[in-house]
Amino acid sequence: MSDPDSIIKVAAFYQFAALPDYRGLREPLRAFCAGLQLKGSVLLAQEGINGTLAGAPEAIDILAHELAHGDMFGGRLNNLELKFSAAEAMPFGRLKVRLKKEIVTLGDTTADPTSQVGTYVDASDWNALISAPDILLLDTRNAFEVAMGTFEGAIDPGIRSFGQFKDFAAVGLDPAKHRRIAMFCTGGIRCEKASSHLLARGFAEVYHLKGGILKYLEQVPEAQSRWRGECFVFDERVALGHDLRERSLLEQDMGHGRDE
Repeated sequence: MSDPDSIIKVAAFYQFAALPDYRGLREPLRAFCAGLQLKGSVLLAQEGINGTLAGAPEAIDILAHELAHGDMFGGRLNNLELKFSAAEAMPFGRLKVRLKKEIVTLGDTTADPTSQVGTYVDASDWNALISAPDILLLDTRNAFEVAMGTFEGAIDPGIRSFGQFKDFAAVGLDPAKHRRIAMFCTGGIRCEKASSHLLARGFAEVYHLKGGILKYLEQVPEAQSRWRGECFVFDERVALGHDLRERSLLEQDMGHGRDE
């Protein structure tokens, strides 16, 4: 059995928020995280923040408080989507804080989650929504992630990167035909941005799983779950299951990085 004091705490977080000063935030945030001996990756853009960091539990708690309530962001991240999990060993090799055009790359200037997104659906309400006969259930993740696990009945768009989602939507989705769409992704960020894209294209009802698959696996008992398989995560743990437990998988030869 692992020593509880040796467990690494992992924080996955994001928020779409107007950060016009994002370039000036890079070094203060990097120094703050380095001072806490955190490792992982954070992306900053004018549209918000997206990151996964790992470290000692108390250090992660200090980080979470600073992001949501500290002076660095001045209260602009008070709706931060934040999920915690654990790892038996540090899942990252170093600390990176990078500046990007988008915190998750779609390449559509009409998609602006700071002004328009779909309807958030809590994990506790997800099963009921996706059981409705008129719902089109759509996985917004990459094909290799879908192959490891997905929700029963979900459509796989067959994309290699999130930037291809808009091409799939242009060909495979019709606002006149697909009146109610429910979408999901790992942590919520991709389906949230995809919802903004579909609303801008005239789709009437778009729903997305708040907190993503990770929140669902954390909150929904396995006996009631509509999830099948594993949930790929972009770190050395590779995949998580219900209760966000690490899953031991066969050696992977994917060579995939974080979907940005």
